[in-house]
Amino acid sequence: MCHRHWLRTVGTMNPSLLEVHNVTRSYGSRAVLKDVSFAVRGGRITGFVGSNGAGKTTTMRVILGVLAPDSGSVTLDGQQLGEGQRTRFGYMPEERGLYPKMKLAEQLVYLGRLHGMSSEQAKASTDGLLERLSLTERADTLVEALSLGNQQRAQIAAALVHEPEVLVLDEPFSGLDPLAVESVLAVLKDRADAGVPVLFSSHQLDIVERLCDDLVVIADGQIRASGSREQLRSEHAKDRFELQVDGDAGWLQSEKGVTVLEFAGGYALFEVDSPATAQRVLTSALAKSPVLRFTPSQPSLATIFKEVIK
Repeated sequence: MCHRHWLRTVGTMNPSLLEVHNVTRSYGSRAVLKDVSFAVRGGRITGFVGSNGAGKTTTMRVILGVLAPDSGSVTLDGQQLGEGQRTRFGYMPEERGLYPKMKLAEQLVYLGRLHGMSSEQAKASTDGLLERLSLTERADTLVEALSLGNQQRAQIAAALVHEPEVLVLDEPFSGLDPLAVESVLAVLKDRADAGVPVLFSSHQLDIVERLCDDLVVIADGQIRASGSREQLRSEHAKDRFELQVDGDAGWLQSEKGVTVLEFAGGYALFEVDSPATAQRVLTSALAKSPVLRFTPSQPSLATIFKEVIK
């Protein structure tokens, strides 16, 4: 019942568009963000990835107005953001920020009320989120007594309780087991499906690759790649192939124009210098032994990440 009420409360709105325009930010003489631009589209979940110190958290703080950019701007649906508009945002910091001595449900209702909800609205939203995140049995538990994984889910609930129009989450999946990841993802997808731009940072590339629709890669304060997951994979898969033969593929290592990346008996992952070289390899393979597979390789996010931050 709480679940249905929460979904009904969330509703559906026209997809919003959050945009970061040419943002720069320095701490003293050190440039932390350098002309950063990207978009987060409503209806889609955007993963924001980069090494420690790359500029992810600083970017999120600029989006939220916690930090002012030296130059550039942040807009929502084409309108520059002011303090009033940011009250419609939901934010989860990497550091835990809940009151440890308050009971979980009491804490969430309190946060909903701070965002202008009535007591009834805040309680309904709290009950629904606790059910969705498998925290109902912990409703009367002090925050400090929750396990680390449950504290993480509680932090996510705190970012969602006021039904925000934009979600910005810093490492939301850190410390969660696979079942908790799935329950959190389901809640985030509900918000995205309602038209909410959802941006989350993570260093867990396998989770990002599986969960997100779009990717933004930042390194040394600069955006190195952005776009849909399929678009980035396609861009980085053009000259890379997998070959599986019923025999030994070792001959491939001496082929002109071929760089073998992985090799194991009859299997090889390799790059070519041109489409003509790929065709030559296939012709040679067919002449030597039965070809079980010859296909363009779709690189993992980890592979793309390593390539674009070089």
